[in-house]
Amino acid sequence: MPFSGDLFERVANAPTVPSGLPLVMLLTGFTDAGNAVSGLIDHLQETTDPQPLVVFDNDVLLDYRARRPVIVFEQDHLTQFRPSRLELSLAHDVLGQPFLLLSGYEPDFAWNAFSKAMLDLAAEFEIASVSWVHAIAMPVPHTRPIGTTVSGNRAELIAAQSIWRPRTQVPATAGHLLEFRFVERGDRVAGFVLLVPHYLAETENPDAVIAAADRLMSATGLVLSMDAVHAERDDFVKKVDDQVLASDELRQMLTTLEHRYDAYMAGYDPTDTDRADAGGFSERDLPSADELAAELERYLASRPPGEDDRHGLG
Repeated sequence: MPFSGDLFERVANAPTVPSGLPLVMLLTGFTDAGNAVSGLIDHLQETTDPQPLVVFDNDVLLDYRARRPVIVFEQDHLTQFRPSRLELSLAHDVLGQPFLLLSGYEPDFAWNAFSKAMLDLAAEFEIASVSWVHAIAMPVPHTRPIGTTVSGNRAELIAAQSIWRPRTQVPATAGHLLEFRFVERGDRVAGFVLLVPHYLAETENPDAVIAAADRLMSATGLVLSMDAVHAERDDFVKKVDDQVLASDELRQMLTTLEHRYDAYMAGYDPTDTDRADAGGFSERDLPSADELAAELERYLASRPPGEDDRHGLG
């Protein structure tokens, strides 16, 4: 591939990109509760036929010692080296609608240069909008829909979907910086923060992947095929419900979360842009994540050996 610039290489014989496409950004990094972003990246790789346009340079952007690539050892020799990838691709939804997909790791270094490169590429391809999603752990119940905090300049999406609007300082991600720069430039931008149940934050949660896809579809008009993830969801939810039913402590925790969530939503006014917190998502009187994990471990230790769950629930 011919080298272009210091941060990326353009892919030879890349497909022609129509102007006016939505840009979807999925970066794994600081937080990914429920594996929402990484799970959606994997799903879109399988269902949208992404064709790389630009591949970013790991040697410039990635801290290998913090996020070591995988190498395969086959008995007495090495067979595969699997470096991480960050790339901009042309993808297509289930209806054949094209869109640009930035997917992969969040850069560790050169955020300003990376942001400038992305703005330059977006200008070159004359994008129509920018949408991105990430997920954080919150004390909310899995028995209620995953809520969202929406940022950017899409007032209609903020009014319709942003159920929690805090005033706070948070550790920034490269996605935040990209959003900030795109808004500065006047692009149409929507950033979605999924509020994932904190006791399921370390699992592969299909609900989180579905919620991430739903938010992106609402912002872009794309139609993503999610049938396979919905099929996984039923089995996942049943396993979670079985574990909760088997533990008095977990049942009490869930009841408390449900009451707080329902009370918060009962007082939720989508037109109240000043509302930051009505107590519904407060950590007060709730078990800590460590306490919940310990309770799950006690329950799992009591289960018969051999029961496996690829979602990490036991």
